[in-house]
Formats: sequence, structure tokens, C-alpha cells
Amino acid sequence: MSRTKLFLENFFVYGLGGIMSKVVPFIMLPVITRLMPSTFYYGLNDMSSIAVSFGTAIATMGMYDTMFRMFFEKEDLEFKKEVCSSTFYFVFFTGIITCIILILFRGYCSELLFSSKQYNNLLIISAISILVGTTNIIISAPTRMLNKRKIFLITNTISPVLAYSVSIPMLINKMYIMALPIASLTASTIILIVFFILNTDWFSLRKVNKNLIVQMLKLGVPLMPIFLVYWIFHSCDRIFISKLIGNAEVGIYGIGARVASISQFIYTAFAGGWQYFAFSTMKSEDQVELTSNIFEYLGIISYAAVIFLAPFSDIIFRIFFTGDYVKGSVVFPYLFLAPLLLMLFQTEANQFLVIKKTWPTICILAFGAVINIVLNYLLIPIWGIEGSAVATLIGYISSVVICSIVLQRMKLIIISKRFLIDCLLLIVYFIFWRIVFRKVFILSFILSICVIALFGILYKEELKNIMGKVRSFVKSKKVQEV
Repeated sequence: MSRTKLFLENFFVYGLGGIMSKVVPFIMLPVITRLMPSTFYYGLNDMSSIAVSFGTAIATMGMYDTMFRMFFEKEDLEFKKEVCSSTFYFVFFTGIITCIILILFRGYCSELLFSSKQYNNLLIISAISILVGTTNIIISAPTRMLNKRKIFLITNTISPVLAYSVSIPMLINKMYIMALPIASLTASTIILIVFFILNTDWFSLRKVNKNLIVQMLKLGVPLMPIFLVYWIFHSCDRIFISKLIGNAEVGIYGIGARVASISQFIYTAFAGGWQYFAFSTMKSEDQVELTSNIFEYLGIISYAAVIFLAPFSDIIFRIFFTGDYVKGSVVFPYLFLAPLLLMLFQTEANQFLVIKKTWPTICILAFGAVINIVLNYLLIPIWGIEGSAVATLIGYISSVVICSIVLQRMKLIIISKRFLIDCLLLIVYFIFWRIVFRKVFILSFILSICVIALFGILYKEELKNIMGKVRSFVKSKKVQEV
């Protein structure tokens, strides 16, 4: 199989799986907001999600990515099983410890996250979700590492359906605080059982290798702060909003972020297929050029997507939501682009993992996180939730820029002049769109089409090649039919 076909198949199949896992929540979002009487309850749910994501990052300790890296180190099947077994039992143990600590200190943690000890039960559900989710990450890993894409597609379709089949009846019965967390936990538990049955042969206590765990921790522990920094990017905005302007605003921001998460369709496709592709091709002679091209093409796709959708942000929210939830449109473009910038960062930062140097990644991300925190503190009192979204976006931009400069000097990535022009066009577009054209849809849409047309001119050769391949494919199909 050619590398192009390998990448595209992983991208689109995992993309379809990602879409199936997110399209149901996206469709159900207007229903959920109408069943919840106040944005305050949605804000509590968002804060619960923050606790789960933080605990998962702590318990995993960077071992998931290290597991992927070591799995492709040797072709020996027994070694691969040692990698899987060692990772699973280590992470399962750290997951239990994390869960117990949160439950023991639930009063303090509830006060910190929810500003009240009356939500102790919500904190307990979050703690159990950390254990289940952390275990699920590792137990499902062999399915991805073996590139069993159909199973991934099926489980990602089933999971949200299970969750909403639980949450909707609970919301109807006015269980506003616990409905979504319990539904998510239930779905995760069922999927965990499915993957345990499918992948049980890969995990055995007898194959746990203590020396291998130590070796993996040397790679994984430096990665752990990376995921904590990711958590800061994803979650500190909610914490600042909660403390500075209230949980109700967290709910509005959360809805805006959830709608913006349609960009996760692209990111999830990338994340699902990228690790297998990146490590299976890491020894190729043209690996740097290959990674650079993927980085640039993903970048232009991301830029074009956000530029096209930005004019529709107000329209989308007025159609699907009512009341205060409509205000979430203001954060949509920024939070739509943010995970796509994370995708670009992970594409190029993977070069550090390939050469087994993970510390530069955390240093670069930490700088972006500091920028994010400072800007949240400064901008939220001035611009409200929009200031928080801008802070998040600028934090990601800072990390991508610095990572690109460092890797280019190390000759591990190539940034073309054409892509720099793309970046400049994006910045100019955002300035004009926000200050001048946002409230005038026609002018905003025309501006978007003009900028996308400029992208097309810059990449006309690639577009010609794609159209040529499409025409050849269509002709071959017609010949086969005859």
C-alpha cells in the first residue's frame, strides 16, 4: 500500500469514526439545552468534564503515546504484548490511585471546581469516570495499533447513542446535574467491556516487564506535563470564566465550544490515523519532507474551513438555540480553529518523539499555556467569554510558531514561503472579519470566498493533480462497468 493511500485511508476512516462519535452530540445539543432550564447546569457539566480530563492526564502519565512508540520498536509479537501488558497494569494502578484521592478529598475538590461542597456526588462520578476512561484508553489501544478501523467506526457510533439513551430520560426527570456525567460514565463502561473482550489476548499480568515500564516512563513522564498543558489550554478558560464572571457564563462558553467542536471531525480523523502512519513511516528517507507536506496541507485545510464557516456563526446559533445560549456564537470561530492548530502542533512536534527527545515539546507548550493564562486574566474582564476564546487561540498560535522555528533550525521540518503567506492571509481575514464585517453577512461571506480563492491560486498545481486523479478514477470505474 502506498504511503499516500495509507494516510488517506486512516484519515478518512478514522474521520468517519470521529464524525459518528460527534455528530450525535452535535445533533442532540439543541435538545439538551432546551431540557436544561439554565446555562448554570451546563456550566457544572463542563466543570465536571474538566475534572475528568485533568485526572485522566495525571493517571495516564504519558504512557499512551509511549505505548504507541514502543509497539512499533520491534516486530516481535511477544515484545508487543509486553508493551501492552506493562502499560495497562501500570496505568490501571495509577487510575485507581487518582480516583481514590479525588474521592477522599471530594469536599475540597468540589469547592475548587464547583464553588460549593454540595456537588460532592458529582465529583465522585467524575472520579469514577477517570478510572474507567483511563482504562479504556489503554484497553482499546491494540485496536488502533493494529489499524482495525471498522471496529473503531462501530464503537464510536454506538458510544454517543448509549450516552444519550441514558441522559435524555434523566433530564426529562429533572436530574439536571447528574444526567450528562452519569450517561457518559455508563457509555464508557460499556465500551470498556467491549474492548476488553476484543483485546484480552494483548494483556496478561505474566507479561508485565518492570524494566520495560521504567524504560517507557523515561519517555512517558516528560510527556505527562504535555497533557497537563493541554488541559490548561482546554480547561483554564472555564476556570477563569467561572471565577471572574460565573458558572452561567461557563455554560454559554461551553455551548459555543461544543458547536465549535465540529472542527474536531478533522482533528479526530488526524489523531486517530496519524500515530499509526507517523510511526510506521518514521524510518523513511524522506520522512522530514513527508511530514512537512502533511503539516502544510492540513494547515491550509484548517484555514479554509474556519474562514468559510466564520460568517455563518451567528446564523447557526440563532437557528439551533434560544435564550442566552445564542451568545455562544461569539466564541465559535476562535474555538473552531484552536483544535486544528493543536493538530498542526502535534504533526510537527511528533518529530521530537521520533528522535526520542520529548522535553522540547513540553517547554514550547508550556510557553503557550502561560500566554493563554495571562491573556485569560487580562481579557475576560474586558471582553468576557470572547476574550477567553481569543486567549486560547493566541496560546496555540504561540506554540505552533515556536515549534516551527525550533524544528526548522534542527532541519526536522520545512516551512515553505507559500505557507507563510497562508498564515498572513488568515490573520488579515480575522482582523477585517471581526472589526468590520462580522455583523454584515453578505460582505463577510464575500470576504471569505475571496480569501479561499487566493488559497486556491497558491495551491493550483495540487488542485490540478487532485482533479486529474479524480477524473482518472471515474474513467477507470466507467471502463470496469462497460
